[in-house]
Formats: sequence, C-alpha cells, structure tokens
Amino acid sequence: MQLKSFLRSSSLGSCSSKRSSYSRNFDLPEDIVVPAETLDTGGEYVGGAMLPIFLNDLRRNNDNDLVEVTLELDDNSIVLCSVAPTPSHINDEGSEEGEEEAPPNGFLARSASAASKLRRKFSWIRSPSVMSRTSAAASEVSDDNFQPNTLSAREEMKSKLKLVRSKSTAQRALGGLRFISKTTGESDTNVLWKKVEARFHALAKDGLLAREDFGECIGMVDSKEFAVGVFDALIRRRRQKAAKITKIELHDFWLQISDQSFDARLQIFFDMADSNGDGKITRDEVQELIMLSASANKLSKLKERAAEYASLIMEELDPECLGYIELWQLETLLLQRDNYMTYSRPLSTTSVGWGQNLGTLNKTKNLVKRASYAFKCLVLDNWQRGWILLLWVMIMAGLFTWKFLQYRRRAAFQVMGYCLATAKGAAETLKLNMALILLPVCRNILTWLRSTRAKLVVPFDDNINFHKIIAYAIGVGILLHAVNHLACDFPRLINSSPEKFALIASDFDNVKPTYKSLLTGIEGVTGIAMVILMAIVFTLATSSFRRNVLKLPPPFSRLTGFNAFWYSHHLLAVVYVLLLVHGTFVFLVHQWWQKTTWMYISMPLLLYVAERSLRTCRSEHYAAKILKVSVLPGDVFSLTMSKPNSFKYKSGQYIFLQCPTISSFEWHPFSITSAPGDDYLSVHIRMVGDWTNELKRVFTEDDSSACEIGRAKFRERGNVDQRGLPRLLVDGPYGAPAQDYQNYDVLLLVGLGIGATPFISILKDLLNNSRSEELDSTTETSASDDSWTSLASSSMASTGKKKSLRTKSAHFYWVTREPGSFEWFKGVMNEVAEMDHKGLIEMHNYLTSVYEEGDARSTLITMVQALNHAKHGVDILSGTQVRTHFARPNWKEVFNKIASKHPYSTVGVFYCGLPALAKELKKLSQELTYKTSTRFEFHKEYF
Repeated sequence: MQLKSFLRSSSLGSCSSKRSSYSRNFDLPEDIVVPAETLDTGGEYVGGAMLPIFLNDLRRNNDNDLVEVTLELDDNSIVLCSVAPTPSHINDEGSEEGEEEAPPNGFLARSASAASKLRRKFSWIRSPSVMSRTSAAASEVSDDNFQPNTLSAREEMKSKLKLVRSKSTAQRALGGLRFISKTTGESDTNVLWKKVEARFHALAKDGLLAREDFGECIGMVDSKEFAVGVFDALIRRRRQKAAKITKIELHDFWLQISDQSFDARLQIFFDMADSNGDGKITRDEVQELIMLSASANKLSKLKERAAEYASLIMEELDPECLGYIELWQLETLLLQRDNYMTYSRPLSTTSVGWGQNLGTLNKTKNLVKRASYAFKCLVLDNWQRGWILLLWVMIMAGLFTWKFLQYRRRAAFQVMGYCLATAKGAAETLKLNMALILLPVCRNILTWLRSTRAKLVVPFDDNINFHKIIAYAIGVGILLHAVNHLACDFPRLINSSPEKFALIASDFDNVKPTYKSLLTGIEGVTGIAMVILMAIVFTLATSSFRRNVLKLPPPFSRLTGFNAFWYSHHLLAVVYVLLLVHGTFVFLVHQWWQKTTWMYISMPLLLYVAERSLRTCRSEHYAAKILKVSVLPGDVFSLTMSKPNSFKYKSGQYIFLQCPTISSFEWHPFSITSAPGDDYLSVHIRMVGDWTNELKRVFTEDDSSACEIGRAKFRERGNVDQRGLPRLLVDGPYGAPAQDYQNYDVLLLVGLGIGATPFISILKDLLNNSRSEELDSTTETSASDDSWTSLASSSMASTGKKKSLRTKSAHFYWVTREPGSFEWFKGVMNEVAEMDHKGLIEMHNYLTSVYEEGDARSTLITMVQALNHAKHGVDILSGTQVRTHFARPNWKEVFNKIASKHPYSTVGVFYCGLPALAKELKKLSQELTYKTSTRFEFHKEYF
C-alpha cells in the first residue's frame, strides 16, 4: 500500500506543549511483535512507537491502496486525527502507458477498507470522540457495501474545512471556545489554579469534590449546569462513572479546560454533547447541549425552541441524513460562522484605509504634547460652560465687592464692622442667584432658544447642572449671610456703647434692640423661616433622598423618593414670598429704590409663573386620546395616543405626562418614540416607581380583576372604548440634546436599556426623510423626461422644497441585559432592515446577559444564531433581521472604525443611559477628535 501522510503543524491548532496527565493503556493484538525500542520506560506502549508496525502491516496486505492519514504531533506523542481514501491515484511520474485504471468503485472500496482497518487498529490512541475526525465513509462503510456518493459529499465538506482553517479570517473562530478566560497565559493559569485550589479546600469533603460543586470551584458560579456538563465530559474521558473527584483529578481537569489549543477546547466541547462517547453526536445530543447553553445564558425562549434549532444544525451538517455528525463537522460550523453572517453590514467596511485616518493613534511619549492635547480637549469640551460660569462668577464678585465697599463707608460699619459688610455682600449675591435659579427650569423658553443661534454659545444641555451649581452658591450665600448676622454683627450691635449706637440710632427708632427683638422682628422671622424651608428643600433634593438610596423606617420612608423631592420643591413658592417681605423690611435701608430685592426677582419670577401657566393651559388643550396600550417584556409598556392638534415636535424631544386620577400635581418626562411625520404620538414607559406602576395599572387592568390585562378595553388601534378611561394630559414638547442630530454628517447613537427611546424616533425620522428624498428624486426625474417646460417647473419646485438631509450615516448601538427588551422596538428594527435601501442606518444590538462571543457557554448559541439567520433571515434572540451581539461593545474599536469609515466628517455622539458609560464615551470622543480628521461631539442625557 502506498501511504501519503499529512502532518498538521502546531500553528493550526495542535495541543499546547503543556498537556494534562491524562493517558490510556492499551493491549496489542497477539500477532504483533513489538521491538524493544518501541516500549516506553514505564512499560506502556505509546502511539509514536506503534505507528510504523501498523503501517507495515497495511502495506503487506495491500500495496495498491492509497489513503490520506492526518496526524497531530506533540512533544512526546502522535495522535491519529483522520484516515481517508484519496480521490485519485497518481504516481509521481504519471500513469504508465497501457496500464488500466481500476474502476472507481473498486478503488474507493479498497481504500475505504484500508482506512477502516487502520482506524480500527489505532482506536486505542484516541479518545472516544476523536474518532469523529475520521470521515463517515471510512468509518461506517464496510468493505462490501461502500457508498461513493456519501463519501464524496462528506469529503468535499472536509476539504472546505481545511481551506477555511488555513485562512486568516478563521483566526477569531480558532481563538474561541474559552472555558476559563479571554487571555489566559501559563502564568495566569497558575494564578487561577491557586484560587481553584483554595475553593477546592473550602468545598471538598473528605478530600473529594462533589460533581455539583465543580462549577463553583472552577469559577462558573453563574452557570453550574454547564460546568456539570464539562465535568461529565471529562469523567467520560477517563472511562469512569464517578460523582466525586480528588484534588489530583481536579488539577488534571483544570489543565484540560485551561489548554489554549483550539483543538483541545473543541474536543471538550464535542465530548460534552457526545454523552455516550461513541464519537458521534445525534440530534437529541445537540438539543441537550443547546438547552445547556441556553440555561447558562438565561435564555428561556431559546431553551423552548431547542428541538427546532437542533434539527436546523443536523440539516446543515448532516445532508446525507445519517443521523449523526462528527467532530470535524462541528468545527466546520464554527469556522463558517462569519460566512453565515453576511446579512449584517459590517461597520468596518470602508473605502478609506485605516492608516489614512488612524495613523496618529499611537500614544505619544512627549510630556509637552500630552499636556497640550489634554488642554485642547479641556477647552474644546468646556469652552461654552467656561464662559458662562466665568461671567456668572464675575458678576457675583462685582456685586459682592460693590455692596461690601458701600457698607464699608457707612456709619453702621463703625458699630458692626466687617461682619455687616460681609453679610450685605452675601445678600446681594443671594438676590442674583434666587433670580437666576428659575431660568434653567423654564423649559419652554429653553426649547425656543435651542432653535436660535444662542445654542452655538450657550450649553442648554447643562441647564440642570447650572441649576444645581446656583443652588450650591445659594447655600454658601445663606451661610455667610445668616452666620455673620446671628453670630457677629447682632451681638456687636446689642453690646455697642451708647456713643457708637448713636451713629445708627435713627435706623432703629432711637431704641437699642435686644437679641430677642432682632430675631422676633419681621426681618428675623422671615429670615429664619427661609433658612428652615430651604434646608428642607436642599436635603430632600440630594441624590440619597431623591433616588431612595437612604432607607428610612416607616413612616419616615415617605421622606425619600421622587415624590418627596417634587413636593418639597413647591415650598420654594413660600420662600419667594418671604424673600420679598424680608427685602422690604431690611435693616438700615429706608428708600424704596434702595430695596432692590424685588428688582432682581420680579422678572424671572414672572417668567416662571407664565411658564407654569402656559404648561397648565396647554396640558388641558393637549388631553390625549389613547389609541393603544401594549404591555411589553421587562416591565415596560407603551402608550400610543392621537397627536393633538397643532402639536409639533422634533425627534429626540420629550414630553411630560400627568394622570389626574393618580395625582393632580405629578408630571413625569418621557422621550417620544414616534417620528414627527407619524399621525400618532407614542412613548415607552418602564415601571420603576409608584407612579409608573400605577399608570400601567389604571390603563391595563379592569376594576373587576387585578391581574387581567385590559384586552376588552384596548383592541385595535383607533377602535378604543374611551368611556371610563382616566384622562392623560400631555405637556410639551421640550428640547433635549438629541434633537440637534440633523446638524451632523454621521450619528453614533448609544442607548442603554430604556435609554434607546429618544433614538428610536430619530431612526424613524431618518428613514422617513430618506424615503421622501427617494420619492422626490423619482418624481423629478420622471417629470423631466416630458418636456423642457416640465424640467423648468421641476427645478422651481426643487428650490422651494426643504433642505436635503445632511446626515448620511447613522450607527445605532443598543445595549441591554434582557432579551425580552428587543420586543420593545421589534417593528422599528424590521422596518429599517426592509426599507433602508441606501444603507443609511446600521443597527447593532448587544445583549449583556449572554457570555461574550468566544466563550464556550455561548459558542453553540452563536452557531445557531448564524445558521438560523442564513437559513431564515431572522435573529434567534431579537426576532428581527438585526444581528444580536453578545456581552458589551468594545467602544474604542467602535470609535476607531467610525473614524476610519468617515474621515473629515462631524460625528454627533448621543448617549442616553447611566452616567458610568458617559465618561468613557466622552473621553473617546475627545481622543479621536484630536488624533484623527474626524470630529466627535459628545452629548448625553441620563434617565
């Protein structure tokens, strides 16, 4: 027999040099004589020594057979991976003239026979499931009845596998199937083993670790079922049926699962499914592994459809319907995953090379350049805030100095000294700040200003932050004013000598006051009352109280939460009345034009009163008619309302809702999820507090049943019984950072969970505008074909239509931890996938509850996901055409790719979510703006 041997190098996935201590003894056939030099020093035969004997035996039996043997070499062993007949027999010098070719069937039969013999003789050097690397034709077909068609199909698949495995695009897949961590070197493995060893001592009883504790011991605390599957697979390798293992066996298991070789990890993964150890995986075994992976990733719906997805895998990998698949076929599916993902428009696709726009991304070591870069980023990001704060501080300093110097020259200074001057200077800043603090919460005025050129120099997105800063300044002013009065100038006044008091006696009706009279007078009572009320407001407005961080026992628990914050803020109405009275009866001032308190606060106060009055009147006019209520997974429900007359808004804006049935005072903000061009108004509401839970209850539950969703009350959209429904008042719209999205060439929209709501409206609006442009273009083109007159009229019409859309690309990243969240905007995702013919929008869904791609616990889910979309065009997790990624995005990579794809463009980065991620996105925006030709402008809003 002529033998052709192909040896696989370690670079293509051979086992690592550090192998486990796992070994298996074997018995030689009686008719084989083993030379002494082939024996191991320990008395056990090794595969490398036995290989020549079996090859010679086969050569003696049949010199005309030609088979292909794939071996895997290690430092001290040889593993037979596959034996298969070659498709043709060609001598080195070509076919000899006159020689008759053997019939194809006969040759294949002989080759299969030789391959079968060789595989049977080498069965002892392979684990039970390693046999699956051998082709089905060579292992299952006997010498008498060989099926050449089946052999061809499987050998063709196997040839493709070798080709794919050699490509650079397979490197990511070859680096997958991690059981331990993403980057675990030898030193890291040793460190991790020490932790595993410590957990073994804590969990083991009588020196034995139970099967149920294996997951906790190796660090798979959240996926113990999957860890049990790994345990069972490793136990089967040892030909044991044990439920407990020793520390030595645990170490052996640890070396196997921490092996960095892709083949070693693939073998473990295959053995997990191969429950009977025969080297073949049936449909039922695939289904069990899918259910195991679904449980580890908390995907209940995927678990319910495990049988369907198992059939899908078998249909793809077992086209001959043999009823099983082998290891190399599973490897084929893993390596071909990216080919199945061709439906997803890759973010990295660009005509611009990375080097053209990202060449300066290396960190500079020059300290001066780094400092210059940091300073530029600081100025670029904060110049609008900077000049506003600088102007405000300068005005306060000027007012304080002016009033301080004014009282420094008065006779009262001789009695009460610098205490009086300081108190009066602080009072002047208090007047200013009590006026300014109302302006950042005049939302209608700010929304109007956003549409003017003022937005270029004023950071309207920071209105609440400025409101808080002014509040802190008021607190400092109160402290200076009250402390100087109560602890300094009042005592000096009542203890002053008659000569000094005579200088200011006329200011006190020639009667020297007592400390008690100063406190019980109009000035003292109003001042102390204001301090008490503002202390209550400031305390309940802190995050600890407002966000229920501070837990108080009943009945004091009512002092925490949003309601306490909201109602306590209404005490400020009383504070402003007291402030006017206090300023009217102020000490040492008698002329009306010198009593300036009313001058400071009258105009802002009138603006704020007008603002609230407008909101009240408009909300009555904008009483919404409910069209549809949808209860969605993840404690979310959506309200679809008729759009009120004359109600105009921009995508990204928000509205306030009030339900008088629940409370006549509470208004809560929600982002609008419908597009401006829609004939309805919609919001998505997450139930995170008393008000939202009550709102869901009154709109979805009948009084007769607390658990019955109101299907009888809410049927089809537009066909709703309005009788008995609570009123819902709408106030708005109000401006938000995302409403300016049209000012950018490219959009990067990042939403966490329910934070995706403002961007859904933007995506809808982009899609509607794109479709409108297509229709306009089609109409103009068809009209221009009629006549020159038509061309002229078309041109005139085009000049009168609205400005074309500046935004040419949008990248939407939605990160959520609940798979049910994708149901919220399923229709929008499908609409974008079907209607976005220009490729304007790229949608990327990330599910953080699933282990990252490459983790063994999510590998099979990734395979099923890719295969199902290739077959049916639907993602298994979102139920849409948009692919779902696992774990969290690599934001640095996202920014780099966008910078590479869109050089010399302005990218608007809009984020809505928790504050933690905002810092990272802001930093990346600054870095990439400085280091590339792409300018990133970051905007955020929190929920």
